[in-house]
Amino acid sequence: MTSGARSATLRDAIGLGLAVGLYGAAFGAAADAAGLDLWQTVTMSALMFTGASQFALVGVLGAGGSALAAVGGALLLGTRNTVYGVRLVPLLQPRGVLRRLGTAHWVIDETTALSIAAPDRRLARLAFLAGGASIFLTWNLMTVVGALGAAALTGPALAALDAVVPAAFLALLWPRLRTGFPEAAVQRRVAAGGAVVALALTPVVPAGVQVIAAVVAVALAGRPRPREEVAT
Repeated sequence: MTSGARSATLRDAIGLGLAVGLYGAAFGAAADAAGLDLWQTVTMSALMFTGASQFALVGVLGAGGSALAAVGGALLLGTRNTVYGVRLVPLLQPRGVLRRLGTAHWVIDETTALSIAAPDRRLARLAFLAGGASIFLTWNLMTVVGALGAAALTGPALAALDAVVPAAFLALLWPRLRTGFPEAAVQRRVAAGGAVVALALTPVVPAGVQVIAAVVAVALAGRPRPREEVAT
């Protein structure tokens, strides 16, 4: 491991971590708008620590959905982290129960991407730890900032918080829809299909059910295809 490669890995991991962690402010504001108090919001960010699932949960609660629908949607979105974990175990090789638990807690989209992109195993571990630490610390700090800032809002500014969750989701999703991202065309079709399912069901199902249905539809659309189907 050269010093240049190590420095580049740290720069990329910490830079990405700080950028992603800033979205914690949007989550803090959305959680406050959904009726969660500061301690509930902070606890969720610290223990749950998977942005899409957190936004899904407070989005459903904020729309008046049941706790069951909110938790169901969050769990379905979080299942992808299990797949990431299977991919990262042979790469990171965490030893011991405590280290495995700590590693599992930081398995998210960004740390997975950083680890897999690293040129060797030692740099993959460094990228995972640096990226995970910077995202975790920044996300939780900005969650507090967002929750306290939202609690101080009144009038039209408070009403504008309704747009926080969809805006944050779009910001997280947008890079995956750009042409440079692998299989961007497929990603766009899947995203559009999920949006159509959610919009079609919104007038006829309880709040939150459309989120679960959209996640299931997207999961089915993204399932691996048989070789013969791909060949055709």
